[in-house]
Amino acid sequence: MAPRRSPGPLLTFSSMELQSMESSIVFDPKPLEPEGSSKRWYDYLPLCGTVVLLLAPHPSLLYVLVDFHLQTLHQPFTFLVHLIVTYTLSFLAFSSLIVCLARHPGPANAPSRAESGGDGGDEEEMSLRDALMPDEDFSSPGKWCRKCWAPKAERTHHCAICNMCVLKMDHHCPWIGARCIGHRTYPAFVHFLCSITLLALYITAIASHALWYAFTHPFVVNELTPVHEIGLAFAGAIFSLLIGSFAGYHIYLISINATTLEYMTPFMLLRHLPRLPRTGHSLSDPPLEPELTYAQRRLVRDAHSQVSLYDVGWKKNFAQVFGWNKKYGWMHRLWYGGACMGDGKTFPRNPRAEEVLAKLAQELVKADADR
Repeated sequence: MAPRRSPGPLLTFSSMELQSMESSIVFDPKPLEPEGSSKRWYDYLPLCGTVVLLLAPHPSLLYVLVDFHLQTLHQPFTFLVHLIVTYTLSFLAFSSLIVCLARHPGPANAPSRAESGGDGGDEEEMSLRDALMPDEDFSSPGKWCRKCWAPKAERTHHCAICNMCVLKMDHHCPWIGARCIGHRTYPAFVHFLCSITLLALYITAIASHALWYAFTHPFVVNELTPVHEIGLAFAGAIFSLLIGSFAGYHIYLISINATTLEYMTPFMLLRHLPRLPRTGHSLSDPPLEPELTYAQRRLVRDAHSQVSLYDVGWKKNFAQVFGWNKKYGWMHRLWYGGACMGDGKTFPRNPRAEEVLAKLAQELVKADADR
């Protein structure tokens, strides 16, 4: 009987083959870009529509100002005042729009000033213990992005359209070039909304006054001027209601220091709950939204309506969002909106938040034990 041979490897490589394989591997030092970072031409169509809507009323407005204030009423000073105000508001709207387009909303994985040693101090070496046992628990919800595969700071969210994490993400806006509104562009976005609202209100006031004069003095004005005045008054009123309500909503969010995602999603409170007791319930730690009952969901909504996690007073909220820390630091922000204070990774908490979260955790455990 012949001795049994030991099974050999199914595939072998010679030294020449290994050298050729190693030489064929080329490492590109450039970082890989996200798949959804590149924009297509049709992504900019809503932006073109925004620019067209901003420029559309100006020909009719100039016609009304020249015909009504110069040729009919002979008021060159009033004509000049209206001209300066309207084009100043238009300049403010375009300046904040350019900031929203040119500035990154907030690179979530970029090192902060302290982390990169940008303050001019000596960089401290990381010990082996700190490297093996970091302070941050990246396995907890909200600490690690499973799509970017990178750490995710507080109030940072992953945009599925842009395919990247954005610091203090508010929402994704297609009307400004399909870009996200985040930590570094949110003040400019609110400035853009307020500038459009004021411009629309001012144009409505000018056109309504000229239209009223045309109805009371029908034989004095030009017969084509009321057509422009009706169009301006109607369009200005519509934009004042639409954009103005949106601007008022964001001003309210600034007053409570909340983003659109935080305000519209009360179950984000679950990731901030303290540790639950290990026994006496069947909830995850922290609890997940799908495993909650109707009564537990109602508890989360009630807690969300009671307190905002980052509300530190309306004055400090506005100063934090628009980025001023001096008495008159807000004045130059009127031109373009500015930027938020801080690095966008850490934020001061509401002093009442811990009490509300601890009470919510107890009520969720109690409701789970009673069912």
